[in-house]
Amino acid sequence: MAETTTVARPYARAAFEFAQEKGSMKGWADALELAAAIAADGQVRPMLDDPKVTDQQVAELFIAVGGEAFDQGVQNFITLLAENGRLIVLPEIAGIYAEMMAEAEAKVEAIAVSAQALDAAQQAKIADSLKARLGREISLSCEIDESLIGGAVIRAGDLVIDGSVKAKLGKLTSALRH
Repeated sequence: MAETTTVARPYARAAFEFAQEKGSMKGWADALELAAAIAADGQVRPMLDDPKVTDQQVAELFIAVGGEAFDQGVQNFITLLAENGRLIVLPEIAGIYAEMMAEAEAKVEAIAVSAQALDAAQQAKIADSLKARLGREISLSCEIDESLIGGAVIRAGDLVIDGSVKAKLGKLTSALRH
């Protein structure tokens, strides 16, 4: 994993800098996400390692599947990756690109997992608290996990806040055992 990330990082940075210069960061993010899905596809993946399939053929396949979602810049990027045998790391490139884009936009993706659905006021309160703590805009998504019993677990980047009843019961059980 570390090796693929190391390989992917300079390509992601180059794509990000190019997209930023052209003012098309969102378009590139969408295109890279699509290209990553193509690279991960069960029918395409074996072709990436097949010595009988040329780099040009693989690049043409990606570009054909991407269709109009791939502008000339993305097509050139796909061709470059194919020539360097790096299409396999497209999922990592897309992930690193997304992180760079979020950093540039000063946004953090946060997930609130709760035992019950959160209403709009609760979501706003969580987002506001995270914004104050992290100093960034928060994009909050919510999930339901009834096994939490009550409360919520909030994840934003490396930050995890576990305020679930399940976690509190676990701590209490542990304390009672000692």
